[in-house]
This record gives sequence, C-alpha cells and structure tokens, in this order.
Amino acid sequence: MSEAILNAPTVVITGATSGLGAVAAETLASRGARIIFTARDRTRGQATLARLRAIEPHANHSVHYADLSIIAQMKRVAGEIAGIEPQIDVLINNAGMMTNRRTLTEDRLELTFATNHMSYFVLTSLLRERFAPGARIVSTASAMHTRGALNFDDLQSTRNFSGMRAYANSKLCNILFTRELAKRLRGTTITANCFHPGFVATRFGSSSGGPFEFLLRLGKYFASTPRQGAQTMIYLACAPEVADVSGGYFANCVAVEPSPAARDDASAKRLWEISAKLSGVDWPDDNR
Repeated sequence: MSEAILNAPTVVITGATSGLGAVAAETLASRGARIIFTARDRTRGQATLARLRAIEPHANHSVHYADLSIIAQMKRVAGEIAGIEPQIDVLINNAGMMTNRRTLTEDRLELTFATNHMSYFVLTSLLRERFAPGARIVSTASAMHTRGALNFDDLQSTRNFSGMRAYANSKLCNILFTRELAKRLRGTTITANCFHPGFVATRFGSSSGGPFEFLLRLGKYFASTPRQGAQTMIYLACAPEVADVSGGYFANCVAVEPSPAARDDASAKRLWEISAKLSGVDWPDDNR
C-alpha cells in the first residue's frame, strides 16, 4: 500500500472516535492531514481530539457534535462544517451501527438505514460546494452487502425485521450511493469510492442486543485488528494510484466486483431519488 504523505489537506471523517475510523484519523494526521470529525459522545470526542493534537500539535483539528441518525442534525453539522471550512480535500463517510431491534428515529426512519445510509447521502450532498479539485469521497461499505436485497416498497423494514438483513441492506445502499455519486461527479476531478474493511474487532455491534451480539463478541476473537481494517480506507483517502479512480468498490486495497444487486444502475438512481425526497436534500445531476 502506498505510504503517501499528504500536503496539509483537510479531511472530514465521521465515525472517528473508535475502531478503524480512529485509526484512519490518527494515521492521516500523522501524514500531515488536518482532521475535522463528528462525534455523538462528548467524552469520546474530546479524547479523540486530544490524541490528534498530540500527534500534530500545530494542526487545527476540530470536532463537531451530532447524532447522525437524525436528519436535522445531519444538516446542522454539515452546515457548521461548510460554514467554517473553505475547502475539503477528503470526506470519509464511516459512521455506522447495527441493532437487533427495529428502532425508528424521530424522522420515522429505521435506525440502521438512517445512520448507515442517510447520513452519507446528506453530509456528502450538503458539503458538495466545499470539495476541492481532486477531492476524494470514501465510504465504508461491507461484503455483507451480498446478503442485501432492497425492497423499495419497504426500505424502513416494517415487515419481518432482521438486524443482520437491515445492516446488509444498508451496506448495499452504500455501494449504490457511491455508484450514483460517481456518475454525478463525471466531468469533475472529484472521485467517490467505497470499500470493505473486513471483519474487524471494534466496538461495532457491541450493543446490538440478542444472539447476534453474542456471535459478534465471539467472532471478534478471530477478527482483524482496527489497524488492519483501516488500511483500505487510508489507501483510498491518499494513495496516488487511485487519484483518478471513481465508482469503485475495494477490498484489501484492490478493486473488486460487488454483487449484481450493487451494480444495478436503476436501483442506484431510484435509491438516490428516494433519499433526496426523505431528506429534502438533493445533488442535481448535470450529466444526464
């Protein structure tokens, strides 16, 4: 993997207070990046900020607080970042969760769908005007997408809810979102890619509840470390080899082909249109 040194770019990252997001933020800071991250928990947010400042005391790292399952807070934090940052060089959409119980947000969206997909869609769309030439948008997907199958008549999983299925569907959404986003970025130098980090031993899923949480805890004894899982995220954020690559799905720093469902352009477009309607946020397609 390329050990590219960054030339003081601004990196915005969600899900940076633990796991592979924390590793990526710290690694990119050590290579010269200024890290702007979101957090929901103030204690973890301040701890992450302290670690970043210890790595590079002279960089103006900062944290913005929001619950990225709530559309109003997605919009607020995107507005805060856009109002302060004149230029964003890398956006890493990494916030994610899983639950074994169907929970609705105050927007009446299923929690997994809202956090794992809608936050990517809303933040990316509202930060559009701040992306620098050559900016990179990196989104955390998963090989679990192969177990997903979107039902556009029931995206909020009102029937026969399964936490694993809802998570798999959200990861399928991540790839379809990246696919459609890359199409809307054609004609620019901005790129969008997503990746599978592998099965990583992190806090992820530790409060999902039920037998799935037990299986996750057991499986983590055999999982990769967060540092291993973060390598593809870091690669897509700064490696020169992928500076002109867009619309790709990567694993172990190599482009791989996702499932047929994840390559469905009609589904990608439909998901985008539904997401725009749900959020009241859109990104006009100048290429159609």
